[in-house]
Amino acid sequence: MRIKATLIVFLGLGILFSSFRQETKTQNGISSDELPSISTTRFLSDTTKLDKETGLVVDENLYMVKAQCTGCHSTKLISANHFTRDGWKQKIRWMQANHNLWDLGETEKQVLDYLEKNYPPKQMVSRRAPLKDFKWYDLKLK
Repeated sequence: MRIKATLIVFLGLGILFSSFRQETKTQNGISSDELPSISTTRFLSDTTKLDKETGLVVDENLYMVKAQCTGCHSTKLISANHFTRDGWKQKIRWMQANHNLWDLGETEKQVLDYLEKNYPPKQMVSRRAPLKDFKWYDLKLK
């Protein structure tokens, strides 16, 4: 009984505090509530717009991705992944083989065009390039 009461208090406080949270706008006019989580955020240029309903990048082929993909899974699954065109095609084939995804037919090209353009592999840079033609000098200690 005590655990139940504690849980209800925490849930109530969470709802109360979330109602007072201020919505902030980013430089490109997207509200903070519309942005995907940090783990799935890609670097957005000032001209990149996100669909309010799905959180995916707005593009001419977005409607087809919505129609073919969102019936089975969240759009966060799309934005969390970044593959080459071949990699996306392999994912589609895997879903068809293992999860009864239907044949996309002629619409597969539009879906792949969208995914390849808007969710390509991420360029990860962890260090600067090594220095080249660097001349060392002797330190003269006193």
